[in-house]
Amino acid sequence: MAFCDLHVHSVFSDGTDTPEALVRAAEGLSLSHVALCDHNTVAGLPRFLAAARGSSVVAVAGAEFSVDYAGVELHLLGLFLPKSRFSEIDALMQEVLLRKEHCHREMIASLRRAGYDLDYDEIARAFPDARINRAHIATVMVERGFVSSVKEAFASLLAKSSPHYREPKRPDVFEMIAYLRGIGAVPVLAHPFLNLSTDECAVFLPRAKDCGLVGMECHYVSFDEKETALALSLARENRLLPSGGSDYHGRTKPDVSLGVGYGNLRIPDAWALALSAERK
Repeated sequence: MAFCDLHVHSVFSDGTDTPEALVRAAEGLSLSHVALCDHNTVAGLPRFLAAARGSSVVAVAGAEFSVDYAGVELHLLGLFLPKSRFSEIDALMQEVLLRKEHCHREMIASLRRAGYDLDYDEIARAFPDARINRAHIATVMVERGFVSSVKEAFASLLAKSSPHYREPKRPDVFEMIAYLRGIGAVPVLAHPFLNLSTDECAVFLPRAKDCGLVGMECHYVSFDEKETALALSLARENRLLPSGGSDYHGRTKPDVSLGVGYGNLRIPDAWALALSAERK
């Protein structure tokens, strides 16, 4: 049986691998498909698609969109994004990214007032290809000894409950689902249980399906067997296709490996093929 990975990140968001390195690694692992889903950007996709030409890997053009559902942040994958729409998507995301940058600048200013020597522009220069997010800030905080790990930074100073955190305004989830479906892409709900309870999923998924949601991540790096079984059950109940991914970030998440996550992730190639068939 062939396997795939439909959720990975590159240096164009908060990963540490180039798009070319991701393709080489996927080919070395004999993955059939790999989807680059950088946060709120398609900037790395042209290089990603070019690197896969002539390889054994099918490069899936994707992005991971931060969206709003009744005040809750959800993540929505757009898979099989049409190349002809990259410029349009990039323009759509510019306002989102500017709002996010403003919030990050405010967050860093608050941290500076609290005694942490951080500078947004300096962080941006350290990651020239990336759209700066909390992972980049956390990485610098580790380097400067403010926290012991990226995980600790997210659990403390950069947590949403932290007085330093600033919440950006995000696109509405249902509008984004409809937009992605309208351009022929395949919308997939990422890691559902990270942001929604089972009961909340039961309310959200039927409405999302009506708006055009096609799939849901059922094999995800942090899901245990019970969560995977529950996700598969919810997907069947709502007539959604299963998807899955390692959410690979390279050195940002050093214990997560491409294709296999913590070592036991296996996403059937058939899932990628079924999702691909839903392109319009």
